[in-house]
Amino acid sequence: MTSRTPKLATPAICVEHLTVVRGRIRAVDDVSFELDAGTLVGLLGPSGCGKTTLMRSLVGTQVVSSGTVTLLGEPAGSSGLRDRVGYVTQVPSVYGDLTVRENLSYFAVILGSSSDAVERVLADVDLGHHAGTIVGRLSGGERARVSLATALLGSPSLLVLDEPTVGLDPLLRRSLWALFRQLAASGTTLLVSSHVMDEADRCERLLLMRDGQVLADTTPEGLLSSTATEDFESAFVALIEGDAPKSGGGILGDDEEGQ
Repeated sequence: MTSRTPKLATPAICVEHLTVVRGRIRAVDDVSFELDAGTLVGLLGPSGCGKTTLMRSLVGTQVVSSGTVTLLGEPAGSSGLRDRVGYVTQVPSVYGDLTVRENLSYFAVILGSSSDAVERVLADVDLGHHAGTIVGRLSGGERARVSLATALLGSPSLLVLDEPTVGLDPLLRRSLWALFRQLAASGTTLLVSSHVMDEADRCERLLLMRDGQVLADTTPEGLLSSTATEDFESAFVALIEGDAPKSGGGILGDDEEGQ
């Protein structure tokens, strides 16, 4: 990862009053935020809080009820974003009857990437020793890493990763977060979701979600300070229970915009 993506004058992500209604539920409820280029942002919250729906809205695969989403200066879902945005879903989106290398080589052709890129991403996700293995024979965590590798092939400016470290062993999780930090340092913007609150400490910035809204848009240090807690799980509980201050320190008040 020696090349550096140029910093953008405009936000990498700009979301304004985004609302997604599914049935009678507001899966995303009047969300607004901006993310600068080259930042590693954690989207944290319990399962079912709207993280995946928000991410689908960002990459243009979710029908939205109202609001706007702009990525890298273009409307979400624009054809010009196809090779600039990488998206990894919770369910691995790779071919189970092909080997790891065959999957990556196939997607490399689609993206116009070189064979060197295939070798690079194999090393990035620590799958070189499984390059010749049929994907269907891999563990769930290994298949998830193949999906991540496909997203890294084109060296995108923005990565949207839906719970990429869930189910992985601690050493591999640490390795992937180190990779995410390296990517951010090179100018790539990363939005990484998780329901594991301890992963907040690995991010530069946090968006904490519950019931389709953002409870806080802050930093790890700001979250602990504003809630007067010593760990992130306690901080999140404090926000839910209303023990944290409702203004200042990056905490969103009741009359402010939520995610």
